[in-house]
Amino acid sequence: MTTIRNSSDLQELLAGNNVHKNLSVPQLTEKVLMREEGTLTSTGAVRAETGTYTGRSPKDKFIVDEPSVRDQIDWGNVNQPISQESFERLYEKVLAHLSEKEELFVFEGFAGADLDSRLPIRVVNERAWHNLFAHQLFIRPKKDESWSSPTESPFTILSAPSLKADPAKDGTRSETFIVVSFEQRTILIGGTEYAGEMKKSIFSVMNYLLPQKDIMPMHCSANVGAEGDVALFFGLSGTGKTTLSADADRRLIGDDEHGWSDNGVFNIEGGCYAKCIQLSKEKEPQIYNAIRFGSVLENVVLDPDTKEPDYDDSSLTENTRAAYPLQAMDNIVDPSRAGHPNTIIFLTADAFGVLPPISKLTKEQAMYHFLSGYTSKLAGTERGITEPEATFSTCFGSPFLPLKPTVYAEMLGKKMEAHDVEVFLVNTGWTGGAYGTGSRMKLAYTRAMVRAALHGELRNAETTKNGLFGLETPLHVPGVPDDVLVPRFAWPSEEAYEAKAMELAQKFKENFKKFTTVDEKIAELGGPVI
Repeated sequence: MTTIRNSSDLQELLAGNNVHKNLSVPQLTEKVLMREEGTLTSTGAVRAETGTYTGRSPKDKFIVDEPSVRDQIDWGNVNQPISQESFERLYEKVLAHLSEKEELFVFEGFAGADLDSRLPIRVVNERAWHNLFAHQLFIRPKKDESWSSPTESPFTILSAPSLKADPAKDGTRSETFIVVSFEQRTILIGGTEYAGEMKKSIFSVMNYLLPQKDIMPMHCSANVGAEGDVALFFGLSGTGKTTLSADADRRLIGDDEHGWSDNGVFNIEGGCYAKCIQLSKEKEPQIYNAIRFGSVLENVVLDPDTKEPDYDDSSLTENTRAAYPLQAMDNIVDPSRAGHPNTIIFLTADAFGVLPPISKLTKEQAMYHFLSGYTSKLAGTERGITEPEATFSTCFGSPFLPLKPTVYAEMLGKKMEAHDVEVFLVNTGWTGGAYGTGSRMKLAYTRAMVRAALHGELRNAETTKNGLFGLETPLHVPGVPDDVLVPRFAWPSEEAYEAKAMELAQKFKENFKKFTTVDEKIAELGGPVI
C-alpha cells in the first residue's frame, strides 16, 4: 500500500466535528438550500451557478513531477509539470483553508464498476452542492459494503473553490489550480467552482492507472442492445456521446468514461454529466426525465417565479450541465458492466462541414482517426471557447491522457483485432457548408444512421468513396435523405466544398506528423490522399 506523507494532517482534518461524511441525497439537498448555495427547481433538482468558470480550465491543470512517474508521463501543454515543493505548499494551504470552514462534506466511494480494478476515492468539499455532485457522479458503495481496500490507498480530492493560488509563490499559472500527485494520491482543486474538474481529474488518474493492469481507459459512452451487443461512442464534449447512447431501445452502461478489460466493458462512473443546452423532452426524453430530485443543474437559467429550467437560455454559458445518477434513468445496465464491443462509433463535430455524416472505417482508418481525434471544441466546454473551434484531440480525449498516445492506440488496435469490431466515423457537426454558412446535422438523421450501423444494416450497403479522405460512405440509409449522405451534394457549390475539404485534409496531414513512431500503413491507408 502506498504511504501518504501528510496523512496525519488529513486525518486530523477529517476527524473534525464540522465534517459530514457520506450524507444522503436529501441531507445534502437540505444543506445546499440552508447554506444558500443553490435553488430547488420545479423538477426537484438543485441548481447552482459556477461564477466565472463555466467550463474546465485545462491550462491550470498540473501533474506533480515525481520520480515514480517522471519517465511515464507525456509531458507537454496537456500534462504540465509542477514541482513537489509547489505541491507541498499548495497542499498545506488547502488543508489550512478547509480547516477554517464551519462545515466540510466528504464522499467516499469508487471509480470503476469492475470489482478487480476499481479505485477507492474520497472527495472533500467546502460546498455541499459539490459533494452532492460527487455523490451522484461517482460509484456509491452498496449498503454494508466496505469502502476501503486492503491493497490500494484511496485517491483523495481536496476541493477548495474559494481558495485562490498566488502564481508567484505557488508555481501555478493563475489563481486556479488542478494538481494531481500520483505518489501522494491526492488531487488539489482551487479557484474554480466548476464541478466538472473533480470528475475529469479522477478520469485522468484512471487513464494512468488502468493501462498498468492491461485495461484500456476510454473517453466514450456505452450501451447494450437486446441481443447483448455492445456499442461504444467516442467523442469530445458536445459531439453527442450522452445523447446518442441514451437510446430507448438499448440499455445504457454509461455516458462518458469506461474501461475495456479482458472481461469486457465497464463504467468508470456511477452517474451522467450531460450538456443540457436546448434540451427538450421530445428530442432527449431519457435525459430530460432524469433531471429530478437528487440531480444537479449547473448554470441553467430558471424562471424567477416558477423555478422552471429554461434549457434554451445560454446567457450564463453554452455549457449548461445536468448531473444525475445512472439510476435516474429507466433503461440501464446495473451493475455497469457488459461484454466486448461489437460496434465502435467515432463522433466528430466537423466545423468545416466536409466529412460524411457516416462512414465505415478500415482498421487503418480506424487507427488513424482514433489517433487524430478530430472534432470541434464547442462553445463553453472550456474557458474562452465562444464558437466552434477545429481541433485534434488524440484518442478523442487528449486533455485526460497522462501517458503517450500510442499506449492507448496500441491497446485499441489489439482489442479491435481480438474481437472483430466494426468501426464507423459519424459527423454530428455541420452539413451544407462550414460553421456560419451550413447547418448542424439533424439529430434525427444521426440517430437513424447510428441505429442502422448498430443493427448491421450498413454491413453490405452500397457505398461511394469520399474523395480526399477515402471514406466509404453508404448511398442509402433508412430515414435519411440520400443527398445528406454525400457532403458535396449538400453544399450549394461543389468547388467551395472541394476547397474546404482540401483545407481540412491539410490540417489532418500536418497534425499526424507528430506521430513519428506509428506504423506507416496507418498514415498511408488511413489518412487523406493529397
